[in-house]
Amino acid sequence: MAKKGPGRAHREGLTVIQLLGMFPDDAKAEKWFEKQRWPEGRFCPDCGSVDTVAVKNRNPMPYRCRDCRNHFSVRKGTVMQSSKLGLQKWAIALYLTTTGIKGTASMKVYRELGMRQATAWHLMHRIREAFDEGVGLPFPGPVEIDETKIGGKFKNMHGRKRHEARQKTDLGKATVAGIRDQETARIVAKVVPNTKRVTLKQFLMTHVSPAAIVYHDDARAYLRIPFQHEAVNHSAGEYVRGPVTVNGMESFWALLKRGINGTFHHISPKHLHRYVAEFSGRHNMRDLDTVAQMSALARGMVGKRLRYADLVR
Repeated sequence: MAKKGPGRAHREGLTVIQLLGMFPDDAKAEKWFEKQRWPEGRFCPDCGSVDTVAVKNRNPMPYRCRDCRNHFSVRKGTVMQSSKLGLQKWAIALYLTTTGIKGTASMKVYRELGMRQATAWHLMHRIREAFDEGVGLPFPGPVEIDETKIGGKFKNMHGRKRHEARQKTDLGKATVAGIRDQETARIVAKVVPNTKRVTLKQFLMTHVSPAAIVYHDDARAYLRIPFQHEAVNHSAGEYVRGPVTVNGMESFWALLKRGINGTFHHISPKHLHRYVAEFSGRHNMRDLDTVAQMSALARGMVGKRLRYADLVR
């Protein structure tokens, strides 16, 4: 028996052969998606009634509600609504998303699944919508908070863009703030407008318990935050002092930037929040087995919608 590789060896992975065995066609994929959405039995996504029946010829949809008389399928009320892609392709795309720790480019998806690149790009953005579920209750702490800039190098900018960037204090880059709970290693990361004290204070108060201890670097924005807090002095070469560190958040930034630089190459600020949600969501479910990760992502699709027209507007 082959030995497991390094890393999170306790997880149960899924080979490509096993994946194709699970989803040999659209019919099997549809049953799997239905099990994720309706684990306790099918109900109408419009009125919630459980009095539903299957439509023999599946026209216009596979099921009909006897109460509100609307037709529906497992796609209705999810990011898959109105999609013409087969559900087998949706399932395989979930697999690619959950197993690609540095992200999966739409170019790879369009080649692997046989579709237009624009269709693959839309597909992956709809899946990213499913990641944006938040982290539940505020972190009890201790927590690490840090922020980073996302954008091209100033020296590589075109002359006109470089001139425009000089007019901005952030050199034209987007700002992402992140909080990591040291006890659970869970992360919340969001695109924020700036690194001013009021912005970071609000970010902390939204995601951290008032009794939590906050660890941060020597940025002046943290000097008067309403939490018990300690700092590591990066300016003096200090990065760890007992439990006081932001190395966990900085490791996450490193992975995010490797994904941006090595997989996606360029990310528009307009869509950055979805990529951040993808990387933080995948980080938070990394201890789950691959099938469990796919199931969580399938459940996260419910109640979301992202049309192509809204994506490119």
